[in-house]
Amino acid sequence: MELLKDRIRKDGKIKAGNILKVDSFLNHQMDTDLFTEIGKEFKRRFQDAEVTKILTIEASGIGIACIAAQSFRVPVVFAKKTQTKNIAGDVYTTKVQSYTHGRIYDIIVAKEFLGKGDKVLLIDDFLANGKALEGLIDLVEVSGAELAGAGIVIEKGFQAGGDALRKRGIRLESLAIVESMDEKTGSIVFRDEKAGV
Repeated sequence: MELLKDRIRKDGKIKAGNILKVDSFLNHQMDTDLFTEIGKEFKRRFQDAEVTKILTIEASGIGIACIAAQSFRVPVVFAKKTQTKNIAGDVYTTKVQSYTHGRIYDIIVAKEFLGKGDKVLLIDDFLANGKALEGLIDLVEVSGAELAGAGIVIEKGFQAGGDALRKRGIRLESLAIVESMDEKTGSIVFRDEKAGV
């Protein structure tokens, strides 16, 4: 998705530890016009999947998932990282390790919002080591719902998460796959550019 790649090049900041900061338009301040185009692209890529729900994880994926859901005309469910008083009763839960925060979280979804008969599309802002997506996949599997696939805005192709999920047979659509980035020069190379496509 060239619009997204151009924005990453223009406004993304590379930090030590293979961190790509895109908080000026993606996961802190949000460019909703860009999100609308991202949602349309996910709809185009998953138009055959008969999606009935979108599932994401708290917090950065919520905005993207909500705007993408407008293209699919389906509800969004987000896995919470803490149990609150307004999630009472039966829940699905699993553990997720955050690459960015270096912590392990319990993620929770109320059973009433996810179950048999649902065709679930996972949406998230980043894919690095794949642990967040693995946690969401676990929730879908234990709920009895069907996994339609996963839509990722930015994948770090130089980390193992995406390849590991594809080897598991997960349908994974990443809009921009960063193959390499250089903190000193600020250069970013995307997978399709490396392959000469």
